[in-house]
Amino acid sequence: MRFTFVTLFPSIIEGYFTDSIMCRAVEGGYLRFDYLNPRDYSVDKHRKVDDTAAGGGAGMVMTPQPLSDALAHLKDESPGVHIIFTTPVGKPFSQKDARRLARKEHVAFVSGRYEGIDERVVEVFADECFSIGDYILTGGELASMVMADAIGRLVPGVLGNAKSLEMESFETDLLEAPSFTKPKSFHNLSIPSELLKGNHSKINALKKTMALSKTKYFRPERYLKFTQRDSDEK
Repeated sequence: MRFTFVTLFPSIIEGYFTDSIMCRAVEGGYLRFDYLNPRDYSVDKHRKVDDTAAGGGAGMVMTPQPLSDALAHLKDESPGVHIIFTTPVGKPFSQKDARRLARKEHVAFVSGRYEGIDERVVEVFADECFSIGDYILTGGELASMVMADAIGRLVPGVLGNAKSLEMESFETDLLEAPSFTKPKSFHNLSIPSELLKGNHSKINALKKTMALSKTKYFRPERYLKFTQRDSDEK
């Protein structure tokens, strides 16, 4: 799978994919990353990419020409590319979206800066617009990395053990059960004894109970959704 980051600041992103799982995925040929800088397409003699907002207001807006030309070049080079714009007004990004997008061959993330992107570029080029939360960042690069990580780890072969995906939070309506490892006791807190006895049916039952409790406490809306669905299926 190929990820293209369309950004004025590639260096913000590059380091994230030089270590750990994402680095190994690149080395193994499962993922590919590249970058496209709209500034390289600016026809302004100073390579300017922003201007004042129409109608007034504070801050600058990314002008349409450099970004539009960059994305047109990308679509000519890769006609099947799926272009995502990161924006606080976009649809909330979810695990369901990550699973769906992991089946794509090429996804591009467009990172806005300043007060945003000229809306006409979004209307012409966006396949989807996503937000990662109800807050404002200084740019879209962090949101792009969040989505690329969530999508990339679902690409077959990226994780060494595909079974590790099956019981993760958000793969169902329940959060993942708490995890434990050695030592058996830490700060006077012990690992639940059932996890140490090797009875897998009892272990699975305990994990289900802990997942229910964790979801009810941290995400009551997801707990309610699960219990309602469970009731409907009975």
